[in-house]
Amino acid sequence: MFLRNAWYVAAWSGEVTEAPLARTLLGEPVALFRVEDGTPVALEDRCCHRGLPLSMGRVEGSGIRCGYHGLCFDAGGRCTSVPGQSAVPPGAAVRSYPLAERWGWLWIWMGDPACADESGIPDWWFMNHPDWKLVPGNGGRPIHTRANYQLITDNLLDLSHVGYVHPDTIGSEAVVRFPVRTERRADGVAMTRLMPDVEPPPFHRMAGGFAGNVDRWMIVEASLPALIDVDVGSAAVGSAALEGDRLQGIAYHALNAPTPETATTTHFFYAHARFFATGSAAMDEVYRRDFYRIFMEDVAIVEAQQAALDRNPAAEWIDINVDAPGLAMRALLRERIAGERNDRRRAG
Repeated sequence: MFLRNAWYVAAWSGEVTEAPLARTLLGEPVALFRVEDGTPVALEDRCCHRGLPLSMGRVEGSGIRCGYHGLCFDAGGRCTSVPGQSAVPPGAAVRSYPLAERWGWLWIWMGDPACADESGIPDWWFMNHPDWKLVPGNGGRPIHTRANYQLITDNLLDLSHVGYVHPDTIGSEAVVRFPVRTERRADGVAMTRLMPDVEPPPFHRMAGGFAGNVDRWMIVEASLPALIDVDVGSAAVGSAALEGDRLQGIAYHALNAPTPETATTTHFFYAHARFFATGSAAMDEVYRRDFYRIFMEDVAIVEAQQAALDRNPAAEWIDINVDAPGLAMRALLRERIAGERNDRRRAG
């Protein structure tokens, strides 16, 4: 159902403090907290004594104490003490998960800890570069979405929907006139749509102050399991933006990390990094307010899709040309999940 040996976003850095945070990830309950020196920790959210969630306990020093009978666990999940007795029972431990803190997010590895290589975290350097301005999505919290995470990936790899779902902000009828190019990669898929000399959508016209047509681009890079960088913008016609010089006009990235909670619910993390008007508080507010509305318009779409799937799981869907990037991403994900399943069978 899920790819385990992969990095997922577990939380915004600011969400995790010494007060434990309970969050279900890939169907597994996890307790997230920071120990005394600020190091983030992720443990199975279950005391191995009588099953109380550790997120109901309290952080003490470099570990956490269960709120039921006071057993203490270190950052590696090992029980270090039991009140009222000198010896710790053999095997008293809970699972710990590798964490990495990067780009303002806490990334978690839910598979084999020995395989956790931080080089697999995408290089979204513009999320903390001084020449770019980052606006966290939803106030630095994920949007809890009642839909399978792959529906979100489909949505982001098929931006032909913007003219119909977001007509008064980023939508334009011109988008569907230009075909997409799909590039299949070892660990993901890229979708490119270049639109020369088109009318800018309402947000682009406002943000860039464009008086006439623009050259517009949509370049989406998706990597496993569901990490999607949407590189979009508009620039003056003939400005070479469509040849690759995209640090002009209004250039921005929408960074998306939908992390599965269950098979039908998702923690939808997103942020925007922009290269224009970086000192404008008014533009920050546009991204906080208007783009939240845009994302919620998409959430309404994928939640309605999930409801339809739940009502009739056997219903057949047809495919059209713009589905090519999403279908390629789904095929790659299925292949990797099947590979992990086969590896477990051979090992077991």
